Amino acid sequence: MYKFYVSLISFLCLLLSSCLISSAYAESISATDNRIAVMGRTQQNSDGSVRFSFPGVSFFANFEGKNLSIEAFSSSENSYLEVIIDKGEPKTIKLSNKPQTINLLSDSKSKKHSLEIIHRSETWHGVVTLKQLSSDGKFTAAPKLPKRKMMVLGDSVTCAEAIERIEGGKKDTSWWNPRLSYGMLTAKNLNAQVQLVCMGGRGLVRSWNGKTDERNLPGFYQDAIPDSAAWDQTHYHPDVIVSAIGTNDFGTDIPDREIYVSTYVKLVNQLLSDHKKARVILIEGSILNGDKKTALTEYLVEVAKRVNDKRVHIATSTHYPGDKTDAHPTKEQHAAMAKDLIPQIKKVMTW
Repeated sequence: MYKFYVSLISFLCLLLSSCLISSAYAESISATDNRIAVMGRTQQNSDGSVRFSFPGVSFFANFEGKNLSIEAFSSSENSYLEVIIDKGEPKTIKLSNKPQTINLLSDSKSKKHSLEIIHRSETWHGVVTLKQLSSDGKFTAAPKLPKRKMMVLGDSVTCAEAIERIEGGKKDTSWWNPRLSYGMLTAKNLNAQVQLVCMGGRGLVRSWNGKTDERNLPGFYQDAIPDSAAWDQTHYHPDVIVSAIGTNDFGTDIPDREIYVSTYVKLVNQLLSDHKKARVILIEGSILNGDKKTALTEYLVEVAKRVNDKRVHIATSTHYPGDKTDAHPTKEQHAAMAKDLIPQIKKVMTW
């Protein structure tokens, strides 16, 4: 009889524990659930999870409850997410290379909340998998994203490399923050969605180290996850495409004119074909200066001339040299870059 009561008590304890867990997270939804709005390129998996690697990929949701958690992991220990609840102070989360449940909210009262998750890192830091969101309450209809759409093609500058650097510190992947990049700041000002399609160290025809056999812009423009998953261009048709590539091509010396121009012409024609209503703006970027910037500007003029389409435009950019800690633009310089770009896009788009 004693053993019976012990077994009964153990069973009741397990049942109570199960009930407590269920009450803590009453509803879990997969990352592909239609109550989550997604901005950016992702790969959907059969188990309901999504993979992504480009910076700035964002998830938006609304829910009512006291608690919230996500299940996520990265292919490395170098990836970060940024979480914003109720438009409050952003919280940075470093991901593990093993699946983990991350608590985002523990409140005393149940109420309505908004959630935004932003991928801070870029492809070479790791590929992130978001599996699900869980709450003690319920998830409601996904927020509506802006109707206007932008795409920004580029390199490490567009990826917001070292934007939140620590003066004199050792470079760390926590320094990246696309939310404060010129691309996302510009999109926010123009009330537009944005895809940042960029890879640090890459160019149009060659990488920073002069290699031509790596996946440069014409290649990774086609990807949801570079070297891993293709992107279906019909899933997102931007109204305007900003192409800010060239810094790495011109890093060691000025590349051959014909090779560079003909490759760029082919890419621009591809952009115009994939996105029938988009306008394409070519820009030389913020790091190049002097003879190299002059040469790239001349190449862009020749590209526009050969394409000969009224949807192709050229914008100008100011040289922003970074600081003594890093040659990439600072977050203050990114804000200035956005301020330079916004009126030029408004003019082209008549926004």
